[in-house]
Amino acid sequence: MNYRRFGRAGWNVSEIGYGMWGLAGWTGSDDKETLASLHRAVELGCNFFDTAWAYGDGKSEQILAKVLAQYKSDSSVGGPDKHLYVATKIPPKNRKWPSRRDFTLDDCYPPQYVEEYVEKSLNNLGVDAVDVMLFHTWEDRWLNDERLPRSIEKMKKSGKVRLFGPSVNRWEPYNGIRAILEGHAEAVEVIYNIFDQNPEDALFPICRMKGAAVIARVPFDEGTLTGTVTLESKWPAGDWRNTYFVPENLKSSVAHAEALRPLIPASSSMAEIALRFILANRDVSTTIPGMRKIKNVEANCAASAAGPVPPDLHKKLRAHRWDRNPTTWSQ
Repeated sequence: MNYRRFGRAGWNVSEIGYGMWGLAGWTGSDDKETLASLHRAVELGCNFFDTAWAYGDGKSEQILAKVLAQYKSDSSVGGPDKHLYVATKIPPKNRKWPSRRDFTLDDCYPPQYVEEYVEKSLNNLGVDAVDVMLFHTWEDRWLNDERLPRSIEKMKKSGKVRLFGPSVNRWEPYNGIRAILEGHAEAVEVIYNIFDQNPEDALFPICRMKGAAVIARVPFDEGTLTGTVTLESKWPAGDWRNTYFVPENLKSSVAHAEALRPLIPASSSMAEIALRFILANRDVSTTIPGMRKIKNVEANCAASAAGPVPPDLHKKLRAHRWDRNPTTWSQ
C-alpha cells in the first residue's frame, strides 16, 4: 500500500481507503463477512475508513468500532502513522439527499443538532475524537448564516473533531469551494472518477492552494465502472440502486461503460483501471471504494501497488469525461 499526505494535517493515509456505504441501502451485506473484509484491509495497509451515521442509522459506525478497538493497541498496523483514520458524516436533519437550494441551515444542520450527532458518532465509534467530520450534504450558501462558521469552529475547539469538511452533493464540485477558500474546511469529499472529472476544473486547484485534503468518493460510479452493470441488471426491493439506476440512467451508464471497455488492458479489470486513473491525480489524498468482500479488498488494495495508469492510457481515459447535471434520481 502506498500512502499520501492528507492535506495540511500532514497525516499519511492509505491512497486506497475503505468506503462503508455498502452497509446501508445495498442488499447482500453480511456482518461477519464485512468484519473479515475490514480486518483484511488493515492487514493490507489500509488505514483510512469512511463511514456515516446514515449508513444503517449508526450500524456502520458500530461495526467499524469493533475493528478500531481491536487494533487500538497494536503498533504493527495503521501504516506509517500507526493509526486508523476515520471519516464519518452527520446526516441532514431533514434526511433529504441531495440538498436543494431552498434548504436552510435549520432544515439540515442547526448547531444544537450538530452537537447531538457528533456525540452519537463518538459513542458509536467508541472514540474520543473523530479524525474527519463531514456534513453529509452541503450548500456553500449556508455559510452566510453566521451560526455555521461558529458551529464548525466549536466542533474543532472541543477536541472531539480534528478536521471538518463537506461531502459535496453529486455532480456539484463547485458547491464546496467557498468552504475551502474561507478556511472552514480542511478536507472535502467529492465524486471523482473516469466519468466525473469536473472537480479538476476548479475544486482541486483550490484545494491544492489551500492545503485541503481530497477524499475521492464513488470511484466506480456506483458500480458502472466495475464493468458488471448491464441493461438486465436488477436489484432486490429496497436496494438503493433501484432508485439510482432508473431506466434512463441505466441505459446511458451501460453505454458509457461499454465505450470504455476496449481501452481496458487484457491483464486488468475495469475496476482496477478506474482506481488507477484516480491515483494518477496527486491532488487526491485517498479514494474510498466500497468493499464488502475479501476478494474486493484484495483487488482494490492491489491497485495501489500497480500504481497510476500509464500516461498514454490516462490520456485516452480522460476523453471519456461525462459531464452531468443533478436530477430527481441522482441523490
